[in-house]
Amino acid sequence: MSQRVGYAGGAFDLFHVGHLNILKHAKSHCDYLIAGVVSDEMLEHSKGRGPVIPLCERLEIVRHISFVDKAVEEHLFDKLDTWREVNFNVYFKGDDWKGTERGLQLEREFAEVGVEVVYFPYTMATSSTTLRRALNSLEALGAARLRARSSNRH
Repeated sequence: MSQRVGYAGGAFDLFHVGHLNILKHAKSHCDYLIAGVVSDEMLEHSKGRGPVIPLCERLEIVRHISFVDKAVEEHLFDKLDTWREVNFNVYFKGDDWKGTERGLQLEREFAEVGVEVVYFPYTMATSSTTLRRALNSLEALGAARLRARSSNRH
């Protein structure tokens, strides 16, 4: 039987338990797990904003997760190009893609080259977007307090 090489890509920005869960589940379904950490440029292009944590730090964090055998920069927009570059036979994705047009297209393309797509439950309680909103709220609150202190002195 051939080795199952899995690939789990993500921003892994503001690393949280949802990220850990995806990597843990992925490792339980393959022999060797490669984590693709999406580049800052790709995040800016796809989400319209860059990460909070720069790529080199996100790579360092993911590289040291015990479930991850190898961490690489994901810098190609086409997942088939990533497959050609990295060489895996199982692709892991959050189930928020399952049944969507993008997910179905991904499944069709990967089926043609013998890559299985496996979906895992999306951790709804925690997300980097929620964490980013909380940080932005704290930052705004701090700025408002600073302005209030400054105006009280005058």
